[in-house]
Amino acid sequence: MAATAAIYGVGFCSFSDNLSTKKLIKRRGNGSIIGVRSICSRREVGSVVRCSSSSKAVAPLESEGDGRRCVIEEEEEEGGGGDVMRFKMSDFKVLDRVSIGLGGRYHGSFSLRHWLQQSDWLPTLEATLALDEDSVRRVGDDTVGGSAVSRQLRITRILMRDLLIGVNYLHSHGLAHTELRLENVHISPVDRHIKVGILGNAADFYEDGPNSSTMDNNMDRRQMMIAFDMRCVGFMMAKMVVRELMDPLIFLKFKSFLMKGNDPSCLREFLLQILSRNSPSGNVGLQILDRNWGAGWNLLSLLLATKPSKRISCLDALRHPFLCGPRWRVAPSMDIIRWGLGSTAVRITEEYIYKQPQRNRLSYFIELMEMLNAHSRPKNWLELLPGKWRLLYCTGRQIGLTLRQPSARVLIGDVYLTINRASKLNTSISFTSDIGFTVMNGRDWPHDKSGITGKLEVNSLFRLTSGRRLYLKEEKTSEKLSFGQPNNQDSLAQKLSAKKWRKLVPHKEFPSSLPVAKLVSADIEVTMSLGDNLNQNDVTPSNIVHELRVQVPPEMFDLSRLVCGTYVDSRLLVLRGVNGSALLFTRSMC
Repeated sequence: MAATAAIYGVGFCSFSDNLSTKKLIKRRGNGSIIGVRSICSRREVGSVVRCSSSSKAVAPLESEGDGRRCVIEEEEEEGGGGDVMRFKMSDFKVLDRVSIGLGGRYHGSFSLRHWLQQSDWLPTLEATLALDEDSVRRVGDDTVGGSAVSRQLRITRILMRDLLIGVNYLHSHGLAHTELRLENVHISPVDRHIKVGILGNAADFYEDGPNSSTMDNNMDRRQMMIAFDMRCVGFMMAKMVVRELMDPLIFLKFKSFLMKGNDPSCLREFLLQILSRNSPSGNVGLQILDRNWGAGWNLLSLLLATKPSKRISCLDALRHPFLCGPRWRVAPSMDIIRWGLGSTAVRITEEYIYKQPQRNRLSYFIELMEMLNAHSRPKNWLELLPGKWRLLYCTGRQIGLTLRQPSARVLIGDVYLTINRASKLNTSISFTSDIGFTVMNGRDWPHDKSGITGKLEVNSLFRLTSGRRLYLKEEKTSEKLSFGQPNNQDSLAQKLSAKKWRKLVPHKEFPSSLPVAKLVSADIEVTMSLGDNLNQNDVTPSNIVHELRVQVPPEMFDLSRLVCGTYVDSRLLVLRGVNGSALLFTRSMC
């Protein structure tokens, strides 16, 4: 088969214009061929098979490239002629790469990149794949049609599953593709499956053979090459889902974000900043990744993990909930459960509807995250805490701008908490709270919300130690002194006893205490800066500070009120205040 064959077969002989071949043929008296002696020479490095002149004739082997063809024929010998050359497998040398082959002229169709660049790519691909109820069942779906988000998610699952099956075939046979791109993937019109071509740079996992003495080096090489392929699959998935990444400039920003060593679990926070809300695709891709508790973001972060050892394999990716339709029941891992809880909490905060049902749901999800925290030791916190975190939500009560007349018209912007480790030799960490705001002119609320910008900065040094958070019962203490909210605890205890959570949560009943990272603060320094002088006689810096203290959670103004950290991972952080309020943060990339 030619070198550009689909992943179901890899070519083993390649010829080009630099090839010269001599045939020595012995014939019988009636003209029939007795044997062939073929001497092949090639100036260009890169063919898979090299043969010597002393060999046994092998079964018909063909390689057909740009019109050239070489055939080694064999006919059964009669009488045992002595001039027939016998080939052995030891006369052939298998190299670690194959030729470039047809160079993209595969199946006579567009590459996947060309499909995605079409203005009507979605209905065209659906027609090409001839989607019906039978075809969608192979991705665990049971419907066709629907909204644009559902249709694109279905197409993505079909393409990604085919792609992963093909790449896994290569990996299971000891080969890495090393050139996985949308340009090198085609859709066969015959069986309507993805075909991975352009195997010119395919490399063997084992340089010196799988049984060599350098087994450890071979395993490292194998892991690195598989990880490289999976990273390429991650880039392909990102372009398939988020159409804006087909723009080279936006994809360059996307790739540079990862090249700087940023954690790919924070991709959502990053993409929300660089993608326009009024994009032509309507950010359908972001909606797809947000579905099913943010399962798409989880798979994308595993494919693009910074450490090669942390990247997901093809088989594990095929079992991931994002690529499995609703008809397939997938038992999620504890990591995916934690991810789903955090993603759902973030999505609720973005709705900005903080009525009692939403507040109860957020408190419930935060409590579950704290119970499932995988990083309870101080050394884990010291590794994950440093960075810039954006405040999303506080379970405590703040007074907004409605139903009151503030002393100063102050709009609160983003609130950040920057954490730095003072030294690697001790457990001291510095907290800096940055509160951005705008002071508007006039006593009434103008339509134009521009005004004088300012920033309030609070600095404090903390010492981090291990501790435990106690859940005090209501009858033993007042609600003011309780760390938790009794109503939420009772509701959570009932839900934990349900069958759905019994196998997942390591606690059979609501625990009396949980391990936390205890925070002990030192002195606090507060500074405020304004971009311009105040022109209003009735607005003073003290009025502005008072309004900030009313609207901002008190823990962000007085950092000494932060007493412990209850949950942390690469993208989310939960801190608790002295009054039991929980502050939910997401890692910021700005």
